[in-house]
Amino acid sequence: MAPPELVEGSWGIEPVPARLQVLGGLETGLLWGNLGASLLVIVAGAVLVPALSLPDALVAILLGCLIGNLMLATAGLIGADARVPGMTLMRAPLGQRGSLLPTGINVLQGLGWTVFELLVIATAAAALSDEFFGFRAQWLWTIVFGVFALVLALLGPIGFVRTFIRRFAIWAVPLALVYLTWWAFDGADLGALWDADGDGGLSVWQGADVVVGITVSWVPYAADYTRFSKTRRGAFAGTGIGYFTLDAWLLALGAVLVLSRGLGDPTALPVAVVAGGFAAIVALFALLVTETDEAFANAYSAAMSLQNAFPRAPQALLIVVVTALATAGALVIDMGSYQSFLLLLGSVFVPLFAVVLADWLVAGAHYTTADVFDSPAWRTGLIAAWIAGFALYQWLFPTGPSWWVELVEELNPPDWGIGATVPSFLISFGVAMGVALVTRRQAAGPAPA
Repeated sequence: MAPPELVEGSWGIEPVPARLQVLGGLETGLLWGNLGASLLVIVAGAVLVPALSLPDALVAILLGCLIGNLMLATAGLIGADARVPGMTLMRAPLGQRGSLLPTGINVLQGLGWTVFELLVIATAAAALSDEFFGFRAQWLWTIVFGVFALVLALLGPIGFVRTFIRRFAIWAVPLALVYLTWWAFDGADLGALWDADGDGGLSVWQGADVVVGITVSWVPYAADYTRFSKTRRGAFAGTGIGYFTLDAWLLALGAVLVLSRGLGDPTALPVAVVAGGFAAIVALFALLVTETDEAFANAYSAAMSLQNAFPRAPQALLIVVVTALATAGALVIDMGSYQSFLLLLGSVFVPLFAVVLADWLVAGAHYTTADVFDSPAWRTGLIAAWIAGFALYQWLFPTGPSWWVELVEELNPPDWGIGATVPSFLISFGVAMGVALVTRRQAAGPAPA
């Protein structure tokens, strides 16, 4: 028999067999911790200040990480239960054709995040090559790391954990982050930073919405990886703790970097780090290489999402297509509207997760193969519950293209002071729970006499 690392790389949308359920809780934690070690997470933390004071920003980070990572961990548990990819899993709550709605959004998300990651990676590599060799050639580094991300994506989750993380990232990530943390605090007047007031324009709960946005963007991907976990408990703990640890650390680091060194632009951070000397260069190189795993994860999951729509398409071909498109995008697109992008993701995926959770609980906290592959074409009630949560989120905290924000703001959104994440989750969860109870009872038919 071929080793699992070779077999699972091309595993499709069918439930993962027992022989490939090999990732323990520690390995799952290493996977998600490594995915949390990203320069883009630092940038999300930078979005919070100086609108919020540093103490308020840290409270927003804690709130957002607790809420977002609880969602992510639970999504990982559901994925380990159903053993199918994330968008295939959507067939259970939304229906066979209904699942294509989040599938399309998730493909766009995967492409968008991969472009962002390759932009940051290529910018950092260009700064390093300029320091050492006197040329930037950012276009070349974009292609090089696009190919690297493609190779990792073709390995699949098991091969990625056991070939890349356990041999390299397990020491490279701590090295890079410890240095960056020291560099952020070195010479900073911590007392002055702590006592400084925020500029306003963002509440603590709205800041938490930003944090939830970057975390919950992984929720549709969770099952793509935890379907290979040994147990549901290991998937829950590994996913939640692994991502929370690095998520909170780097978000806080991003807030401090803005205040201590004035760095809120992701493209400015690599250049500033390189100027810090040889140790800084080594740390940046370590983080640069490990940053590629985010590009891998987004490309891999975008391909898995496409396979929900085209189950007969070769997985390797889909991975190549997605990575090629993202690499081409990174060559021509610049960074912009980052905060709006994060919040827009939150407004889509927070209520979607609420719908999945409600239906899964009504199904007995277990999705069978029939629940996934024999569901009706559409489950319109649950789709409506998802849309209701999205609409409420946008009404409370309009975000997205400027024309859309201006249109929604004409509806005079209220200021409830609790952000948009919690209300949108609760409305979608409540509606979905009621709909799921009724529809599953009707499908089961009358009880026997």
